[in-house]
Order: sequence, then C-alpha cells, then structure tokens
Amino acid sequence: MNFLAKYNIKLSNENLLKIALTHSSYSNEHGGENYERLEFLGDAVLQLITSEYFYKKYTYQEGELSKIRASFVCEEALAQYAKDVGIDKHIKVGNGQIRNINDTIIADTFESVLGAIYLDQGFEVARKYALEVLSPYVLEHHVFLGDYKSRLQEMVQTDKKSLEYRLISETGPSHDKTFVFEVVIDGIVYGKGQGKSKKEAEQNAAYDALKKEAK
Repeated sequence: MNFLAKYNIKLSNENLLKIALTHSSYSNEHGGENYERLEFLGDAVLQLITSEYFYKKYTYQEGELSKIRASFVCEEALAQYAKDVGIDKHIKVGNGQIRNINDTIIADTFESVLGAIYLDQGFEVARKYALEVLSPYVLEHHVFLGDYKSRLQEMVQTDKKSLEYRLISETGPSHDKTFVFEVVIDGIVYGKGQGKSKKEAEQNAAYDALKKEAK
C-alpha cells in the first residue's frame, strides 16, 4: 500500500497489515482478527521511539519531556499522521460504523500499523517510519490540539491578562453543526477558529492567537 511503499516498506506478512487496518466492528460482522492487539503493541513502540528521540534532542527534565512527548502522541496528533500518509482511506469498518470513522479509530489504526511494521520488519524500520512521518511537525515545533488552550492560558497568566472565548456563530443542522469562536485577551480579539464542536473551535481559536503571538 502507498502509505508504506512511499517509505520503501513492504511487509513480508501481508495478513498483519490487513489485521492492522481492521476495526472491531468489521471483524464482528465478518469474523477474523481486529487491530486492537497490534494497537496495544504499536502504542508501546511509539512511546519508546518518541521517548528516545526527545531524550536525545532536548536536555529538559522528565516533566517537560513528558509534556512534549504527550503532545506528539495524543489522539489528535496520531490521527493527523494517519491522514497525512493515507492510512485513514484503508480502514475496514462494519456497516454500522461507516459514517463514523472518527479520529479515535484513525489514531488507533496508526498505532496498529506501526505495531505491524515492528513485528514484521523490526524496531529500526518502525523507528525510521515513525520519525519520518513525525518529522515535519517536530521541525515546525508544532503544538497539537489539546495543548493550544493550555499554552495560551499559561502565556496569559504570566502577563496577568484576562482571557475569554466567545461564540460568534453556530450553523448547520443539529447533527452536523459548525461553531466559530474568537479568543479575546484583555478585550482585544487575538484569534478566531471554527470546528465541529465547541471544544474544537476554541482550540483552533487559541492556535490562531498563538500563531499571531509567535510572529
């Protein structure tokens, strides 16, 4: 598959890859294994890969290293990696799950694919694959969703400023709403963001504010 081929990886045991891409809803309907065991393994492999990488890259103490690692292996981050390489297009789910292939499933599948690579090709190949996929975000010092609001909160608290998120608009039917928020610091609008949930929109607004502050 292209999401492995473009990294010059081909698994000897192709069945491992099929399992890695199979959600439990599909295996419940059609039989066979699902990706959960491989996800368990892939999670541990990714933790080791990222722990070693950030240990060597930075001289921070344990607490800060843990925060950095958590940012790069959180659900939103893993789902983004999977989408970047195209894993999300190959996930097999049951009929009842087709309309709800959410970021949790996509993130889990990234880990299960990594687990399959590790079992079939060994740690070094898995390590190379993971770091190549993560590298654009590491080089850009990207902060993933879930950290934006807390990072902005820390910045505002340091300067003893007020921080408020305001809902600007709410559009769409009840099952498919889009929210737009603005983030206001000391009465001044610093950023705007939209999302399919209020939380996502607030996070995107915080990210917009952080980008402007970084300039």
